[in-house]
Amino acid sequence: MSRACLLLGRLDDARRLGYCSVESSRRQPGFAAHALHLFGDITTHPDQFDADSGVAHYREALALAQRHGMRPLVAQCHLGLGKLYRRTGKPEHARRNLDAATTMCREMGMDFWLEQS
Repeated sequence: MSRACLLLGRLDDARRLGYCSVESSRRQPGFAAHALHLFGDITTHPDQFDADSGVAHYREALALAQRHGMRPLVAQCHLGLGKLYRRTGKPEHARRNLDAATTMCREMGMDFWLEQS
């Protein structure tokens, strides 16, 4: 529901529901990784952009996803970080993350995400 609220531009609802998701998933690392990635997307939304929080959420989600072999989510975390770094004027960090996302999406046949990266 939080993702749907984010897509609809209802950021306060997305944040509230995302927080509930993070809190309820602490014992389930896979769900927690997805919830943290979602929070990265919420905090980097153009209407409420917070680069530091976005980096922190994406990195935490990335670490969990890597630890648990969640390659599609790892690729999405790299994509989120790449976009964030591009917006904040860090081209080397952006390129490194976008290259990782592109490579992973190509390897996994994730065509939609490949176009995004």
